[in-house]
Amino acid sequence: MGGGARFPVGEQFALISITPITDADPAAVEILLDLAFGADRHKRTAYRMRDGVAAIAGLSLAAFEDGELVGTLQSWPIELAQEDGSTEPLVLIGPVAVRPDRQRDGLGKMLMAEALRLADAGGEHALLLIGDPEYYERFFGFTAEATGEWNIPGPVERRRLLARLTAGRTLSRTGAVRARRGTATFLR
Repeated sequence: MGGGARFPVGEQFALISITPITDADPAAVEILLDLAFGADRHKRTAYRMRDGVAAIAGLSLAAFEDGELVGTLQSWPIELAQEDGSTEPLVLIGPVAVRPDRQRDGLGKMLMAEALRLADAGGEHALLLIGDPEYYERFFGFTAEATGEWNIPGPVERRRLLARLTAGRTLSRTGAVRARRGTATFLR
């Protein structure tokens, strides 16, 4: 495994190493995702938004404890497309997956904090996710304020479609969310 951030966890202060996801065995990542979200996870709307593009390597993370994969976070290049052909780049954060027996230990929060730190440092100021608004707004500043009129390729509970805009970034109130093809970000 490569270098990465190390975090104390819970009362035991076990050390969790957060590294680039490329340090993890891809098969182990898929197994973890199935355990966390079910084998039918590919039918979810978030998968449709990123269909056909690779995850952003520099913004996708793995959490290890004693060399064992216990969590992952993946990020994807997407965009908000307008009818006139213009687009606005976004990064889709998720899924954030934690091994079921380690959920509620703060691992997902650690992965998210590190991903946001990397995104901010790299100039990615428009992030999107689908998640619990009470949690993601409270801890990470994601809200549904900008996303209410966006077209999404699948069903989504509108209050759970959340964006985090920093550094004065704004986005169009309308548009269609889709995979961003052929455009590299600094993190790719």
